[in-house]
Amino acid sequence: MLTIRLQRTGRSHEPTFRVVLTDSKNGPKSGKYLKNFGWYDTRLKNDAAKQLDVAEIKKYVANGAKLSVTMHNFLINQKVIEGKKINALPKKTVQKKEVPAPAASAPAESASAPQPVVEAAPVAETK
Repeated sequence: MLTIRLQRTGRSHEPTFRVVLTDSKNGPKSGKYLKNFGWYDTRLKNDAAKQLDVAEIKKYVANGAKLSVTMHNFLINQKVIEGKKINALPKKTVQKKEVPAPAASAPAESASAPQPVVEAAPVAETK
């Protein structure tokens, strides 16, 4: 399946991203892609921060290419596509609390069972 996603490029602490069409089985750092749709620089905050071929992205999405969650939310922010944003963070799992055993049943069992009698062993005196 083909996926449109961001591919990180740039040096350490200076991230820039390519917007690429790639096979979904390729890793994000593999460098393999079929088509480059442009780039996006997260450090810049104006229109110079991105250069995307929007017409090509829409064409490939119409022909069945899937968008990554981040790319989907980015295109909604840029008003390229319509829709609701998708939560990219994993859902938190609720930890189940352990229910303690009922206190009434534990003494009833111990009262009915005979208790073994333990006698103290004689202590030998040493001189």
